Amino acid sequence: MKTHTLASVLVITLLAGACSPHDTPAPETSAAATAALDFKSEHAEWVQERTAELGKPDGWASLIGLHWIEAGTQSVGSAEGNAIRLAIAPGHLARLEPRADGLYFTPVDGAQVTADGKPVQGEIRLDPEGKGGGTTLTYDDGKGQITAIKRGKRLALRVRHADAPARLHFGGLDFFPAEESWRVQARFVPHPPGRTLPIVNVLGEVADNPNPGYVVFEKEGRQWKLEALGDPAKSLNLMFQDQTTSRQTYGVGRYLRTDAVAADGTVTLDFNRAYNPPCAYTDFATCPLPPPENRLAQQDDNRQLVRLAVVAGEKKYALALH
Repeated sequence: MKTHTLASVLVITLLAGACSPHDTPAPETSAAATAALDFKSEHAEWVQERTAELGKPDGWASLIGLHWIEAGTQSVGSAEGNAIRLAIAPGHLARLEPRADGLYFTPVDGAQVTADGKPVQGEIRLDPEGKGGGTTLTYDDGKGQITAIKRGKRLALRVRHADAPARLHFGGLDFFPAEESWRVQARFVPHPPGRTLPIVNVLGEVADNPNPGYVVFEKEGRQWKLEALGDPAKSLNLMFQDQTTSRQTYGVGRYLRTDAVAADGTVTLDFNRAYNPPCAYTDFATCPLPPPENRLAQQDDNRQLVRLAVVAGEKKYALALH
């Protein structure tokens, strides 16, 4: 007959107690704990993906310039005397000329520039970024990237480089701790077809954007409203300011995207995924600003201003110095 030491008896007793049916978590408790863990895990994965996207060799942190194009032929390169002087590039890279039928880019002799992976021989028309994708030129063995953008009637060169200081010193992102209480259910209220909303960008330019409706949600005992852009069948784009703006969060405001609006008109607003516009990371972006209607502010019964503090989502970005 086997004998047991006092220590082994204690271990067996503790294990038996741990496995007591009286201490087995209720199915409801176990399911809630699993859901909470899944929520935290999914959010962490989303933050990781967003961080990686911003820090890519051609992400927003890689921008090194936004150069507005004047009439006539202009020289492009990093050397002094160029009409368009790039921060990181060969001394003399190309000539640029806007014409009635488009913007033309011609590399100088010896400059190695590619478009869609093919060497550029002679001039090439540089189509602006847009739904069609636009033309992307690369130089410095692919580390440098040039595209054109159109804002109003003006054209500009948008230039990226993998060795941009802002990318090399990219400090990662800072978020409030994810809380399920900031994942709120909202109701989408459609506007009459064809309605638009004027949106101002950081350049002061105004553009009318399709405004399919607004969302209404409750928080802190009050009902709040945000005007929406986008397509309800695919995703709503919400730009907003709140009480944390310019304090804990970026001074311009933040953006939030949703999934498609459900057939019953409901839509989830996960403020944990509120994120900063590109202007938070670079001076060379042309971000749209939240409209006045989306400041998450209202008057109470005493005509005092009440603002919602969205203590969720992305905080201010600080460029790492080391």
